[in-house]
Amino acid sequence: MNRTGISGKVAIVTGAGQGIGAEVATALAGSGAEVAAMDRNGARVETLAAQLTAKGHRVRAYRADVADPAAVAEVVAVVEAQQGPVDILANVAGVLQTGSAQEMTDAEWQRTFAVNATGVFNLCREVSKHMISRRRGAIVTVGSNAAGVPRHSMSAYAASKAAATMFTKSLGLELAEHGIRCNIVAPGSTDTDMQRGMWADESGAEQVIAGSPETYKAGIPLGKLATPADIANAVVFLVSDEAGHITMHDLYVDGGATLRA
Repeated sequence: MNRTGISGKVAIVTGAGQGIGAEVATALAGSGAEVAAMDRNGARVETLAAQLTAKGHRVRAYRADVADPAAVAEVVAVVEAQQGPVDILANVAGVLQTGSAQEMTDAEWQRTFAVNATGVFNLCREVSKHMISRRRGAIVTVGSNAAGVPRHSMSAYAASKAAATMFTKSLGLELAEHGIRCNIVAPGSTDTDMQRGMWADESGAEQVIAGSPETYKAGIPLGKLATPADIANAVVFLVSDEAGHITMHDLYVDGGATLRA
């Protein structure tokens, strides 16, 4: 199904250099959006932009760290001036830090929150200033099902994603009167480099699907990992006209892993 209300609009996508972010940027470009693809890894995001541009899509690459408020403000200003008014923001940039709370360093904790939570704040603050004056816009934050379910050895990641989730919902309440919608997509285990980085061997996918009773982690009822496209499809839906009366919603895309009511 072709989603409406996306074609011709300018969309900022963070974390667009790889994984879910790259898939979101690709999906929005394929739906007709003019994409501002942002990532701290300039080479990766420039490669993505070149590939999509070669296919006839309108994509520009921006190298910036979402944790740097000055860099974020600069990118948003350039996009507004050169690409046009931003109507879509997809916060996808994220980092994963595993390990027990006792082993975690101050720097690891702070970096996790700087990207996963403060990065969302930085982008939303800058973009929403422009959206408010135009009384339109859609923001989606890619969170995690770990924001709603405790995870062993993932305290920083889960806490940072929970912070980003509640911030996005609270922002949605503030912006509703201006016609701006704010939603969350909460992936479960997704076949990305981040996910594969946690596997000890080639049986990693099977172990994730089966679950881990010793760490109180349920398996995946659908019997498969999500693909980045599964997550991107949810993001595209939530920024489209088909989701025009949905805001402050937390959409879990995890194959039923959280057994969430």
